[in-house]
Amino acid sequence: MFAQDNQSVDSDRPLYNLISQRIRECSRLTFAEYMELALYCPGLGYYTRPLEKIGAKGDFFTSPHLSFDFGELIAEQFVEMWQVLGQPNPFTVVEMGAGQGLLAVDILRYLERRHSECFAALSYLIVEKAAAHILEQRQRLGRWIEKGVRVDWTTIEDLLENSIVGCFFSNELVDAFPVHLVTVQNATLKEVYVRLEADRFAEWVDDLSSERLAQYFECVGVDISSYSDGYRTEVNLAALDWMDAIAKRLQRGFVLTIDYGYSAMRYYNPMRSGGTLQCYYQHSHHNDPYIYVGEQDITAHVNFTALQLQGEQSRLQTVGLTQQGLFLMALGLGDRLAQLTQIEPTSAADLQDRLQRRDALHQLINPMGLGGFEVLIQSKGLNAEIKLRGLSDL
Repeated sequence: MFAQDNQSVDSDRPLYNLISQRIRECSRLTFAEYMELALYCPGLGYYTRPLEKIGAKGDFFTSPHLSFDFGELIAEQFVEMWQVLGQPNPFTVVEMGAGQGLLAVDILRYLERRHSECFAALSYLIVEKAAAHILEQRQRLGRWIEKGVRVDWTTIEDLLENSIVGCFFSNELVDAFPVHLVTVQNATLKEVYVRLEADRFAEWVDDLSSERLAQYFECVGVDISSYSDGYRTEVNLAALDWMDAIAKRLQRGFVLTIDYGYSAMRYYNPMRSGGTLQCYYQHSHHNDPYIYVGEQDITAHVNFTALQLQGEQSRLQTVGLTQQGLFLMALGLGDRLAQLTQIEPTSAADLQDRLQRRDALHQLINPMGLGGFEVLIQSKGLNAEIKLRGLSDL
């Protein structure tokens, strides 16, 4: 059982007070409710505070921070999707959780320079919760907005059902959705709650808050009640609701999800008895979510089997599931690596730039790191036998 220490109480008093008040009102919170407040409470949560969270000065980095190549290769996949769809105008790309806007910049710049017809048909929508991120995204994308390029911000709720022809996509979004914590006691599935003990956050185990938690394991084919006492893991119901919501708004096209995670059988392996919950603070990680409240990221791996099954229930078809390294290589990353060695550098600075870029490209495909991330592509309203270049290794 975790208990919050004095350092964490003082680290963010307003958010601590708010969460404490919610607990007093309800006697306890599910961990998902606690995580929602810790990450997304307006103006106080980790993702909604105007602090630099991503990159060298933040707590973690993502693929777009390493190299523009990541966004350009994603753009190549979008061009093929546009062609498969019959070159619709508008071709709507909905980026969910755009962070600092780096990926959007790389995609738009590449399409404008290399695929002008697709760029002319493009409507780029961003779904973003954090006001600080929206401001940063607007600044970075201002050059295209001033040109009249269709770039806008929206919410999933504001999109009409069956209104999007194009692609919904996300990169490292689902891992930050609030998760329920569950555990096994006496061959029974129980839930981990957050309550106050002597003005500190502490955990309490009780009956499930929702029947959906037990149904979740039935759906993915895991008999968790047979696991050893004390087995502990996460359930991401928010990811299922999210998948259903975007599937309903997609008329025809694709859903592209990139994140770190496992299949259900790997995720809920009996040997993985402590779950996957991790916290990131100043480029170090630990597993105590009750310290640095509002100042640290809290994440859990993604159950890709659950996303696939929910997609199928919501009328999506699975086109393919692969690893990021294989996905990017199929889209041309290997050719980019080869080009770096085919032309002689013109200066010491040029050589240094090439070495740094080569290192970044290797990191993007490293199977022990970013290259081991999962890439799930689903479709709606298309031929079940559709083939995409990024999945050509399957």
